[in-house]
Amino acid sequence: MVFDTWTHEESIQQKGGCFMSEQVSFDALMPASMASKAETIGVNKGNMDAVSMFFLAILAGAFIAMGAVFCTTAVTGGGDLPYGVTKLLGGLTFCLGLILVVVAGAELFTGNNLIVMAVASKKLPVSKLMRNWVIVYVGNLVGSVVTAYLMYMTRTWETGAGGALGITALNIAGGKAGLTFTVALTRGIFCNALVCLAVWLCFSARSVEGKILAILFPIAAFVAAGFEHCVANMYFIPAGLFIKMGASAEYLAGAKSSALASLTWGNFFIGNLLPVTIGNIIGGSGFVGAVYWIVYRRKEKK
Repeated sequence: MVFDTWTHEESIQQKGGCFMSEQVSFDALMPASMASKAETIGVNKGNMDAVSMFFLAILAGAFIAMGAVFCTTAVTGGGDLPYGVTKLLGGLTFCLGLILVVVAGAELFTGNNLIVMAVASKKLPVSKLMRNWVIVYVGNLVGSVVTAYLMYMTRTWETGAGGALGITALNIAGGKAGLTFTVALTRGIFCNALVCLAVWLCFSARSVEGKILAILFPIAAFVAAGFEHCVANMYFIPAGLFIKMGASAEYLAGAKSSALASLTWGNFFIGNLLPVTIGNIIGGSGFVGAVYWIVYRRKEKK
């Protein structure tokens, strides 16, 4: 469906002091246009001032954390459901996090892996890419860990039969902290390939509803499949650590012993966050950003 109308960003070009109209489609953008849009967004993100970038990154960490809170709550007590149904429920509820990031506006490290498209087209220097990644990563960490601590202070982890919510949080955190380097790395690759595909699909959407629908299935898939997202883990693992540090021995007896043994700050930073972050960069920048740049933007640079 095509309308002969103007929009500020897409239907007006200024050439020699004159404005020229173009036909503008209100249908979803096609992949070639999405690639061009990804480059433009990447340039804008790379040139954002550091203060705004940092605070938007804190918001993103908190938003992803709220998706993790929703997910943890939804899967608690779901042991009577089939395994796949419980995982699907967790995945669908976790989508809240990226919906908030995309619709409300925030800076998420994993989604910003797509900025490599602007760098590949030489529209943004590598230094600004690295500046964005470092500032956003630290901001995401602050937002996630602060949210985890504040959630601990709410004592909602004591709710459910016998404090079931907190036991679920401990088991999730311990399971993630106990992964081997290779497992965490490969799960991180698959995870951010799906996350960046969700963001990529959002570039096509022209409405809030379209963006939400584009997010649901890729994000639900990565959570249900058990893949690893570094920013999500900035909430999941500290949430378990805070409970482990503050709960009684009697309460902790309800969690898996293997989970409690794996749950340390060292395993969080070195055993999980490091390999998952590397995997997320490979999956998002390499398997999505680089591939789509080669397909749709490489010829533009010849």
